[in-house]
Amino acid sequence: MTKPTRSPEASRADQADIQAVSRVSQILALFDPATPEVTAGQIAERLGLNRTTAYRYCTSLVAAGLLERSAEGGYVPGGLLLQLGAFAIGHRRVVNLAPRHMQALSRATQTSVVLSLWGLTGPVVSRVEENVSTIVVVSVRVGSHLPLDTAQSKVFLAYHADQLSMERLMANLSGSARDELREDVERVREVGHCSAMSTPGVVAVAAPVFDEYGICATIAIVGPDNTLSMSDDAPELRVVADTARELTHELGGDYRPDDLGARAV
Repeated sequence: MTKPTRSPEASRADQADIQAVSRVSQILALFDPATPEVTAGQIAERLGLNRTTAYRYCTSLVAAGLLERSAEGGYVPGGLLLQLGAFAIGHRRVVNLAPRHMQALSRATQTSVVLSLWGLTGPVVSRVEENVSTIVVVSVRVGSHLPLDTAQSKVFLAYHADQLSMERLMANLSGSARDELREDVERVREVGHCSAMSTPGVVAVAAPVFDEYGICATIAIVGPDNTLSMSDDAPELRVVADTARELTHELGGDYRPDDLGARAV
């Protein structure tokens, strides 16, 4: 039986649909805690579109419920996005099981504890437990997209199932930054954890959490560099690793850094 041949017009239409979906994804990815609202002009500038095209996309997204007009005339995430976001987070078992472990970790280390899930191109802060008993509290906003030089990102880069995509992300960096990040990621695979100071004066110590499918989250403590050490023999590091291991076992996952961590820490 001869397979029907698609017309050039149909192929071009398919390609246009794919490009439109990609553009919508780029527009929605502009939102984060620091950018809760965007204008058509900002979208045009950041994505290299003309203003008319950006406005048409915004109008269509409003009609679909993905965006809403704000009182100031810009655009904010719409009801459908909020509904889907709540549904997606609610069905991540790690988010439901983590709070008890995070609270215990915060008390034990006297630090803030951050749970991050992998987003589109990096970790997204999904839950935070702050230790308010200390004089200095490091606050991390839920919904923050963490850059690739953070401890949580390096842990995800080391253990993510799609290593080809991880390599593409790292390839976007400049030569020296890319090489340094690759070295850090390789070290994470060797020791099973990561300590980093991506924000001056603030240290993060992170470990991976696994479910039955692989890495599903990172758990990290964050604190001032004068109270939290980045050393491999820091006592807080053992507590973080133990918490990640306990949460992994509760999720039915296999804590892969176990053997390496026993040798390195």
